[in-house]
Amino acid sequence: MDQERLWVAQTLRGDQSAFARLVELYKNPIYNLCYRMLGNATEAEDAAQETFVRIYMHLQAYDPQKKLSSWVLAVASHYCVDRLRRRRLTWLSLDEEPELEPPAANVVHPEDVVLQNESSAEVQRWLKALPVEYRLVITLRYWQDLSYAEIAQATGASESAVKSKLHRARCMLAQQVMAQGKRELQSDCRVSAERTVLNHAAL
Repeated sequence: MDQERLWVAQTLRGDQSAFARLVELYKNPIYNLCYRMLGNATEAEDAAQETFVRIYMHLQAYDPQKKLSSWVLAVASHYCVDRLRRRRLTWLSLDEEPELEPPAANVVHPEDVVLQNESSAEVQRWLKALPVEYRLVITLRYWQDLSYAEIAQATGASESAVKSKLHRARCMLAQQVMAQGKRELQSDCRVSAERTVLNHAAL
């Protein structure tokens, strides 16, 4: 942390090599966040580059008493949300959303599924199906490993709002996981039935 503050101070004094060290330190976390939010590798690369431009332009606004990682990820988060808004994607507010039942006790926790299948295209589809605000808190929590307080700082929300959004996001993911399981089961049953019919026809 002290080293990061030093690099920030050196950058503000015009040291380009210090900023290059900050870029090297945060390029993977920022790209990963952008990819999880935007769902497209090329767009994520563009977003990451723009994020670093914004970080450089607004570095004087960083409060050195706070974690640099939270501030950096906040810049990336805000840019991705703005970019998604420009795509004219919309999401429902908490008040407008239907109540969701929490996943049953015997269901695999969706965050475990997400973490175990981090690179799968299916997980990315599940994330893209979430409203943007919920996709953001899930990404910050499970890919960036931020605490509730750090997520609150990055998003400008209260800790209680962060916890509420995470709970709803988990419920939404659980519904997708369960729906996918049902589709796979139905598909397996159809294949089994077709094989049975073909076997009988061959007799």
